[in-house]
Amino acid sequence: MSASAVSEHERRTFAWMDLLWLAFLFGLAALRPLFEIHKQLTLLALGVFQIFESRFIGLLPRRGPAYSVLIKIVLASVVVNCTGGIESSYYLIYYLPVVTAAMFFGAAQTLLWTALASAAYLSFLIPALEVYELTPEGATELAIRILFFFLAATVINRFVSENRRQAQRYRQLADALAETNRQLAQAQEEKRRSERLAALGQLSAGLAHEIRNPLGVIKGSSEMLSKKLQSSDPVTGELAGYISSEVNRLNTIVTRFLDFARPSQLQLHPEAIVPLVDRALKNAHDRWPEARVEVERQYSDGLPAIPVDSDLCEQVFTNLFLNAYEAMQKEGGQLRVSIAPGSSDGRRGIEVAVADTGPGIAPELLEQVFNPFFTTKKDGVGLGLSIVSKIIDDHRGWIRVSSDPGKGACFRVFLPASQDTGN
Repeated sequence: MSASAVSEHERRTFAWMDLLWLAFLFGLAALRPLFEIHKQLTLLALGVFQIFESRFIGLLPRRGPAYSVLIKIVLASVVVNCTGGIESSYYLIYYLPVVTAAMFFGAAQTLLWTALASAAYLSFLIPALEVYELTPEGATELAIRILFFFLAATVINRFVSENRRQAQRYRQLADALAETNRQLAQAQEEKRRSERLAALGQLSAGLAHEIRNPLGVIKGSSEMLSKKLQSSDPVTGELAGYISSEVNRLNTIVTRFLDFARPSQLQLHPEAIVPLVDRALKNAHDRWPEARVEVERQYSDGLPAIPVDSDLCEQVFTNLFLNAYEAMQKEGGQLRVSIAPGSSDGRRGIEVAVADTGPGIAPELLEQVFNPFFTTKKDGVGLGLSIVSKIIDDHRGWIRVSSDPGKGACFRVFLPASQDTGN
């Protein structure tokens, strides 16, 4: 059912309930004394207030329920006063404020409001005692009426409280289910990404080996041509030099392909993560010394050593910091690096967050940044973050990215304290 259909259904339901409510009050107003205008006007006011009660409470969310109960006590007292006071058959009208209190308040407050409604009813006993004598039978009748007020309040409050607890449990269950679905979708996406990386890694390895051999021949030939023709034909020698430099560039790309495709041989040792991150920050600063980037460090105390390959992890953070520096090289900005204990899927570890104030990443590109050969740089190959992701996967951790376009991006890396996935 759509939202508009639900709203239309609710409007029809409220309309029918309002009609029934008015019909009941009209029946009360039509009973004897028939032409008691004060009773009829008070019942009309009570009906109108009941219909618009939810809007009234919406205007005063904190004190509205209390005002609502108090108004109903006053109107009920007017009705009872107009219809005979303590002997009025309309004393049952006090159930309205009692039920309202039971619906909006807890047990203690419900009892207090019920006591106030009972006191309002018993106040009519004062003028009656000036004319009549309170007999034991009359006192018993009054006690029964008051006890039924409290009985109704207790039963309804218990029912409403149980409904609230049940609704709260349903909301908690729905929230837990939504969070589980989100984690499942995230895990599936990470698994698909790992599978893509593995498949493309195998493909890259085969292509890189096939390309490297011809590149070696081309480079050797160009160097021989350059030596033989440099003195006799400078232009041809210069062109041969271009061939050699381009072969070197291609060879560098092939090397990166092999780095991406080659299975990681992790050399795991317990390492303190802070010195490793600081070395990576220094590497990035040395690469971009002219960048006007302010580095803010937020390191938690007492961080444990975790099993990592220090060289590979330094490569991970160096790559992330270089990307951040490059994103902020023109306008400058702030690089915030935080390290704190973390947990994921029941595993304890350390979480490192790298947040910059650069231009950020477009929402439609967030799911592609770790894909091989995806890049937004003119001279990029698109393997940097793929290699980063692969290294983190090999450490059985995860890397995730979030971004607010125009305000920066944040990469979060989780490294587990144990390589045992059952921990």
